[in-house]
Amino acid sequence: MSDGDRTSCIRCGECCVKGGPTLHHEDKAILLAGHITYAHLVTVRKGELAYDPAAGGLRPVERELVKVRGKGNVWSCCFLDEQNSSCGIYEHRLLECRLLKCWDPAELLSVVGKDTIVRTDIINREDPIVEFIEMHERQCSYHVVEGPSAEPAETTASATLAKRIRRDLAIRLYAVSELGLKREHELFIFGRPLFRVLETRGVSVRLPADDLTAAYLDSKLF
Repeated sequence: MSDGDRTSCIRCGECCVKGGPTLHHEDKAILLAGHITYAHLVTVRKGELAYDPAAGGLRPVERELVKVRGKGNVWSCCFLDEQNSSCGIYEHRLLECRLLKCWDPAELLSVVGKDTIVRTDIINREDPIVEFIEMHERQCSYHVVEGPSAEPAETTASATLAKRIRRDLAIRLYAVSELGLKREHELFIFGRPLFRVLETRGVSVRLPADDLTAAYLDSKLF
């Protein structure tokens, strides 16, 4: 059967391999019920590359997104069981997964970018981590890797970027050691480490060999 003749899911897993879904406000009930936790999520911060189903490829996001994270260093949805081509939370899957039909993407495309959530929509606003999220956004934004300054040069990463990389790591480590942030929640709270994002943008990064860098790498936070 060709893709043009398909009218139902054949459980090939191709959609899930491309990445987990973005969360919408409608999905908050699934979080509240405990079917998905912060440990299953990653925040894609403004300016970071993410898969855009409308464009069919990666592009910088225009606003913060919260997505189901991948496995290790790949995009495959963390709930995908590759051996059985099945979903670990199928009965409680999120809006985009319920709407996704690879043979007819119209329903999914109708909600892409609409009514999506940000971190503070699902974090208690009284939680002290909110203040650190705001500080992290001010001090470790991605705009430094956009535009003409984003040349993949060693000198670029060794000056301005190195300073931001160190600040990014310091905030993450402090949140764990002093605020009690669970390590498995780091990617949701702060998104991917800046040095990892820079690598995907073609910017060569050499982390300084100092105590801060060593402490972060040893912590396995990323």
